[in-house]
Amino acid sequence: MAQSERSGSGNGKIAALIAAQPQGHALRQAFYADPDIFAREIERLFIGHWLCAGHESSAPNAGDYFVVEIASESAIVVRGEDGRLRAFANVCRHRGSRIATAASGNARYLVCPYHAWTYGLDGGLRAARHMPADFDKSTHGLKPVNLRVIEGIVLISFAAMPLGLGHMERTVGDCFGPYEWTRVRIAHRERYPIAANWKLAVENYLECYHCSPSHPEYSRFHALEQPLPRIEKLNARMRERAEALGVDIPAYDHWVPSADGEEAVRGFRYALYDGVETGSMDGKAVAPLLGRFNGFDGGVTSIHLGPASFLVSYTDHGVIYRFVPRTVATCEMEVIWLVRADAREGVDYDPGRLTWLWKVTSEEDKRIVEDNQLGINSRYYEPGPYAPMEHFTNRFVEWYLGEIA
Repeated sequence: MAQSERSGSGNGKIAALIAAQPQGHALRQAFYADPDIFAREIERLFIGHWLCAGHESSAPNAGDYFVVEIASESAIVVRGEDGRLRAFANVCRHRGSRIATAASGNARYLVCPYHAWTYGLDGGLRAARHMPADFDKSTHGLKPVNLRVIEGIVLISFAAMPLGLGHMERTVGDCFGPYEWTRVRIAHRERYPIAANWKLAVENYLECYHCSPSHPEYSRFHALEQPLPRIEKLNARMRERAEALGVDIPAYDHWVPSADGEEAVRGFRYALYDGVETGSMDGKAVAPLLGRFNGFDGGVTSIHLGPASFLVSYTDHGVIYRFVPRTVATCEMEVIWLVRADAREGVDYDPGRLTWLWKVTSEEDKRIVEDNQLGINSRYYEPGPYAPMEHFTNRFVEWYLGEIA
């Protein structure tokens, strides 16, 4: 990228970069390096869209809370005395200090560590030390953040006017309803700091063109590592097995621009190779069957929701992937493993076997994404054309350009 491509600021520069982007090609260097573009991404994509904050089992009891951070924004997700999950801006109404400094915990009240302003689990201000008699506590409660729970998945939006969730409810409900993610719990979670722009991590996740050379462990059992025409028969057999089990999981494609007023979401299924039960070290089950399944259909259900959140469900366990931007050149990948709510660690599942595949795959993804960023930083970088197996990455990039335009 010429130095002039990084100089300047504002709408004109971004519009010119979008106009110059070659169709059907990887993004130009500026989209991974320009701070003005990154600032717009945060505002348009991570403030303006719904984000997966995790699973509701993170806060099962009254007073349980966890913190969700996106760039400079932070939200406290807390379970109230009434059993309801709520989200609040992690900003004290006194002088703006962060209230919750731990990633998670349990508290009877939310107390600001700076001057001890104290808030109830419903966000209302309960106490403010030594304030004058005419001070009105009722007007100084925590500011709410939009929150919805769909099939156990916690979604938050920092937008003043959040996008509709009609497509999301239909897709997540129909695709994950048979797995009953409302009756699962978190078994393990890992966070991977990545020295790369967040889009490289998302783009990598959206294609399996890299799976065969980069993920030999994954590719042994997942037919997605091949082009779609080659696995149509495997997919057909997967659907037949699901029908025999009395399970119907449709595909949905609502990957729409935010101008339509709805959040973007896509749900689809793909087959494991014949005889494979789940994603694991040996392809054999690692946990008790989920939901309405009484056998293995040899398939995987995947959902892409919003700009940077992914859900995956096998018949015996689930995985949530969250990609979180930190700076223009760094991001974080969080991986969350789910098992049936009544599954007992060490009895019904072994944590090492449960997490092995996606730990190995995530460590490999971290390496290849960071190597990708190093190459893009070079003066010799020039965007190449997408391969047919990178169809969804190409589609995401087109959607992304429309969102930041």
